[in-house]
Amino acid sequence: MMYTKEDIVTLDRVTKLKIINSVTGIKPANLVGTINDKGQTNLAIFSSVVHLGSDPALLGFIARPRTAEVGHTYRNILENGTYTINHIHPEFVKNAHYTSAKFDVDISEFERCKLTEEYITNFKAPFVKESSFKIGMRFVEAIDIKHNGTTLIIGEIEHLILPDNAMIDGDIDLEITNAVGISGLNSYYSLKKIENHPYARLNQLPEFE
Repeated sequence: MMYTKEDIVTLDRVTKLKIINSVTGIKPANLVGTINDKGQTNLAIFSSVVHLGSDPALLGFIARPRTAEVGHTYRNILENGTYTINHIHPEFVKNAHYTSAKFDVDISEFERCKLTEEYITNFKAPFVKESSFKIGMRFVEAIDIKHNGTTLIIGEIEHLILPDNAMIDGDIDLEITNAVGISGLNSYYSLKKIENHPYARLNQLPEFE
């Protein structure tokens, strides 16, 4: 099977979304938690969280073009400068999935999707209590992507919370944390660690068969 650009353009909207959202392979499934100046919380699922650098510790994610119905996450981040990234686990995949619905700004996805707000001292944004792997972020900058109206939101890690047993020889084992992956708009996957290799150095390159 092969699709040309012309084939892709003629696909119906939903089919196109599902296919193009799947072509990168399995992506991390995360819930981004925010709060506005009025104390209204928001929770939204994202599959675009990406590592941007380790020193400083930067992560990015893509926010869709803002409309009256879409963009509460970005607006809240701009208001308060903090947000959380929370891994999704099998026990609450369904709850997490439905945070993608276009709720009104005065309805909290935490409450409507039966997930629990959790706070830590001196950090305003809400974490997801049900998640065992969560990250507190401080907003750094936003880069507009003019070609499609989306925005790359960049933040620095201020808090990293994960299970003690997840650290194996200096690495985080995502199978132990029970992290969930996502493909397309609505397909979720469990993660299984299949191999581990040392840091790649030219003088230690193996002989490949």
